[in-house]
Amino acid sequence: MLQDMDLILISGLSGSGKSVALHLLEDAGYYCVDNLPVVMLTVLVNMLRDEGIVKVAVAIDARSGDGITQLNEKIDHLAKDGRRATFLFLYANPETLLKRYSESRRRHPLTTPGQTLEETIAAESRLLAPISTLGHRIDTSNLKANALREWIRQFIEAAPGSGLTLMFESFGFKHGIPLDADFVFDVRCLPNPHYDHNLRLLTGKDKAVIDFLEGEKDVCRMRDDITRFVANWLPSFIRDNRNYLTVAIGCTGGQHRSVYLAEWLGRQFDGQARVLVRHRTLAGG
Repeated sequence: MLQDMDLILISGLSGSGKSVALHLLEDAGYYCVDNLPVVMLTVLVNMLRDEGIVKVAVAIDARSGDGITQLNEKIDHLAKDGRRATFLFLYANPETLLKRYSESRRRHPLTTPGQTLEETIAAESRLLAPISTLGHRIDTSNLKANALREWIRQFIEAAPGSGLTLMFESFGFKHGIPLDADFVFDVRCLPNPHYDHNLRLLTGKDKAVIDFLEGEKDVCRMRDDITRFVANWLPSFIRDNRNYLTVAIGCTGGQHRSVYLAEWLGRQFDGQARVLVRHRTLAGG
């Protein structure tokens, strides 16, 4: 009997980091295929499984054209045959994508005569919209390559089929709300360590900042309210067979209050689900 296949499918907007993800998966021992037409997915998977290849990563992008709409059907077909696929969708806001293409001077793969880069990015986004919610989503806007690699590594380690992964993600509102959040909590109303000269350069992971925040009643009330909300609704998301749930905590700069709360919440829910804690601003976003 052939070993079950560990199959990861990657898609997303051009310039969002698919190549970074695919290279990391290749380094992790996956057999990687780039730009595979959707219609060929089941053929490829069956062929590789017959060859005994059990770790496979496939990148599928908008160059598949209208065939991209068949992806959900292909994933369902694979699941019925006992080949469960884990799907990862990468994307970024238009401003970030425009900046990346401007800096790299690369040509967008969907560029057509008479169409601006901004129009091409918008067209690709519309084309990929039907598959953008099929699995885990990562907003790579302003995210450094090293941080993206670490988040992809965490994604790989979160083994498919072993329950829901609960992510607490800190961010700064001045950098924009992360597009991959399922819930967003605004904690800018809480006392801000930034205005204490001795705490300004520290983060929510440092003991001095933790002591400052835990000495504030409103901080404790906020964290307890968020805890109750997540605890009340987590069982419903688990019953819904969700693989990932992202709870974003935002303060002004994404350095103190949101980082502290994400860390604290991660510890509270450890054991109730697979927990990941991410800090978008500290990671370079």
